Amino acid sequence: MGLLWTLIVGGVLGWFAGMIIGRDIPGGIIGNIIAGLIGGWLGSILLGSWGPEIGRFFIIPTLIGAIIFVLIVSFILKTLKK
Repeated sequence: MGLLWTLIVGGVLGWFAGMIIGRDIPGGIIGNIIAGLIGGWLGSILLGSWGPEIGRFFIIPTLIGAIIFVLIVSFILKTLKK
């Protein structure tokens, strides 16, 4: 049950990060889950663990990390399309 909860929270946070910056991560639900998981990892490295926690994710650092990840992925994909 813990893994399922982690995937759900990661997916929601990845989706929310894409909504905040107005860019969609490729891959749909799987892409959102990956963005949330990598965002959680990146956010914890950059900002540490603070703020409210849901499903082993600290919401604020994870959201900021997911936003950074979505921006990087969208920039790389935009560059590759040219």
